[in-house]
Amino acid sequence: MMPAARESLLDAARAALLRRPWSAVRMVDVAAAAGVSRQTLYNEFGSKEGLARALVRREADGYLAGVDRALAAQGGPCERLVAVAEWTVSAARDNALTRAMLTGCWSERLPAPTLSAVPSSSVVPAQRRADGPLPSPQDLAAAVRDRAVVLLSPPGASGAETADLARTCELVLRLALSCVMVPPGEGGVAALVRGALHHRPA
Repeated sequence: MMPAARESLLDAARAALLRRPWSAVRMVDVAAAAGVSRQTLYNEFGSKEGLARALVRREADGYLAGVDRALAAQGGPCERLVAVAEWTVSAARDNALTRAMLTGCWSERLPAPTLSAVPSSSVVPAQRRADGPLPSPQDLAAAVRDRAVVLLSPPGASGAETADLARTCELVLRLALSCVMVPPGEGGVAALVRGALHHRPA
């Protein structure tokens, strides 16, 4: 199957999830919405669980791609970490699957695939990847931290400087996640993160 067709099926599954709980999403409806046969859908994902895993994997990849864009933006390290925090809050607000992955709080409306790897006989490379381990909140936090350290560390940074940057990034991400759970007041997440970074002891 062409990657575009796989994406169409995942788009159809995500659209169906916006309208009804995952338990009520039917494979035949997802296939019809994507304009393919139900057999094609099963050939690509193996099962409804396989479709759920692929959907979660795609949302995780999309979130981390947004983190990469924020870290590559113009500005100093502080502003780029603010951009990561703002992206995290907006992504979680706009996408229930992303919010569940970041917080570990899966509602009954959502698919809740096991995060450990499952046996895979799929000939589809993308599905074999989806059948592998799915990221936990801790995994996503570590991925964001590691990306920030790589992209924001100055040339020749010492081990202590790198460790400090890693702690700062973790602080920013945890502040962002607190804003996901309890929306911030005036100034939003940016003001909260800037204030925390400004008052952080050197």
